Amino acid sequence: MARTTERTGHTGTIRAVAALGVVAALLVTATACSGDAADDPHPDHRAFALHGRTLTVDSQDSALEMVPADVSQVKVTRWFRGNVLVGGNPRVTWAMKDDRLVLRVKCSGVVASCSAKHRIEVPRGVSVKVESSDGSVRAQGFKESLDIRSRDGSVRVADSTGPLTLASADGSIHASGVSARRVHATTRDGSVHLELGAVPDQVQANAVDGSVTITLPQASYRVSTQAQDGSVHVSVPRDPGSSHVVDAHTRDGSITIRTAG
Repeated sequence: MARTTERTGHTGTIRAVAALGVVAALLVTATACSGDAADDPHPDHRAFALHGRTLTVDSQDSALEMVPADVSQVKVTRWFRGNVLVGGNPRVTWAMKDDRLVLRVKCSGVVASCSAKHRIEVPRGVSVKVESSDGSVRAQGFKESLDIRSRDGSVRVADSTGPLTLASADGSIHASGVSARRVHATTRDGSVHLELGAVPDQVQANAVDGSVTITLPQASYRVSTQAQDGSVHVSVPRDPGSSHVVDAHTRDGSITIRTAG
């Protein structure tokens, strides 16, 4: 009986080691086969008709890049790399309904690795709303309003003049070279950096866990700040009667409001 028990235990050990070897091989294979969406040598292209003056982008699990362009339709370029060793084949879908562009990535199974990126060219004169879940969002060069809300990912806006509403539940917010009259930026977990190229009417920046930095053109501002656990540095000229209002609040982080240059 003792011999039988020893042999059974030895066999179980061999099986366990073999199973670990299979898992290790799967992980190595997944690492070798996975990659960034930008590595896709053959991106897909598609154009969607837009009937109104506002485009809503509903995206999950994809990085987004948006620019205005001299186009009559919404043009989308998609890069995708996906690998699932055990489970269904990964796939990406896109569809437009009622001026709502829906982008989805389906990647589930054992040892799954997927990466997607969409570049969206928007007809000029169209406002854009973005609802993003798990992916960074970048927008550049817009004259119309931008309303970008991300659940998990950073938000970057550059060289835009339309009103900005930027929000991230878990990610930083950075706006540079913007000349918007109104800027609202809110993040729960991340920093806020706003660099304005023109004197704004209203700037609101809020962070729960992160610093707030606002760089403004030379002018006098009505400034309101609150930092529960962090320092506050304001170097712009202050005027309680100014029509240019700047509000900055953070629960855990520093606040810096300064003049450009």
